[in-house]
Amino acid sequence: MSESIRVLLVEDHAFTRDGLRAALNLESDLRVVAEARSGEEALEQLAAHAVDVAVVDIGLPGMDGIQTAAEIRARHPAVRIVMLTAHDLRAEVLAALASGADAYCLKGARPDLLLLAVRAAAAGSAYLDPQVAHHVLGSVRAPGEHSPLTPRELDVLRLVADGLPNRDIAQHLGISVSTVKLHVQELLVKLQAADRTQAAVKALRAGLL
Repeated sequence: MSESIRVLLVEDHAFTRDGLRAALNLESDLRVVAEARSGEEALEQLAAHAVDVAVVDIGLPGMDGIQTAAEIRARHPAVRIVMLTAHDLRAEVLAALASGADAYCLKGARPDLLLLAVRAAAAGSAYLDPQVAHHVLGSVRAPGEHSPLTPRELDVLRLVADGLPNRDIAQHLGISVSTVKLHVQELLVKLQAADRTQAAVKALRAGLL
């Protein structure tokens, strides 16, 4: 019998974590070996346990799931990452993938889709929930073709162009730093820019500022 896929659950809500654990442990080839309620705790668990796949909630308190995935990728590159979220927001999908996640799955998806995501990640393959795959496909556009920016994205863009860091933008707009990061990621995609400076330059040339 082949060795089970060792899973770390990173989810701050106990009820959701209990359900995920039960679904995974019902499978003969999957085994939850550690659990964490935060990104910081996840890194501690990874230092103490041998893990193949980390299932990470994107909305963690403190260090969010995107930051957690990036830290896991940097410190434990052999660990595969499945990102869980209650939303199918395009910015979240792209930011999660950019952070190093191997798979992306909605919390409300059928249990078999989560199992598929975990197994695919463990095998070294990528997996996207069918409901969010269109976001990635939609990010591929013809050169020079930009998606319309929302009013909030324009607010963020103006402050980015002013040179403000994410923390100051968040304070100015009354939103979280994580939300600012998602808006910036979406701006980079829509403006087809490699970084914040290029985004500001392209926005100026396009008359958006």
